[in-house]
Amino acid sequence: MTLARTRKLTPRPAKKLGRAFFARDAETVARDLVGKTIVRRHRGRDYAARVVETEAYLGPHDLAAHSSKGRTKRTEVMFGPPGHAYVYLIYGMYQMLNIVVGREGDAQAILLRAAEPLNGWDETLTGPGRLARALRVTPADNGMDLTGGKLFLLEPGGNPPRLVVGKRVNVDYAGVWKDELLRFYDADSRAVSKPR
Repeated sequence: MTLARTRKLTPRPAKKLGRAFFARDAETVARDLVGKTIVRRHRGRDYAARVVETEAYLGPHDLAAHSSKGRTKRTEVMFGPPGHAYVYLIYGMYQMLNIVVGREGDAQAILLRAAEPLNGWDETLTGPGRLARALRVTPADNGMDLTGGKLFLLEPGGNPPRLVVGKRVNVDYAGVWKDELLRFYDADSRAVSKPR
């Protein structure tokens, strides 16, 4: 009788998401980002978190999108190439981290709303303001290339999220667009920012 030898499997490093991942429409990318890992390299430390909630903003025709007001100094990065950070301040106190997606000039973006900290990092990442603050995101990060080495996303292994689709949060000003189902979240995550 011959005993089968077992091979020791070495885990492969997680693959960084490249430009092609972001060069798709916002709704598709927003769905696909749930379950991915975001990593922030800051002052010699890596802060990693699993994305559990996103919102898609579909470009100038979407009245909830900042780009619906046209090309301005604030929105300029949204009209640029995909895979860059769009960071802005709300209520004079919270930074919001968005990802520019789609074709250059189309001004689509995705708001990262919530994540779960990984690797023993103890932080609350429920809500976009807390998420951005915990990842040490500042206005200086506006326009940062998210395929570089300071702030990037990884394709993790493991089970896919149990995806739920709903309305975006706090976009009552957007007319008929306030009811669009463009919020995506993992139903099994306790870090999701708003009730299901």
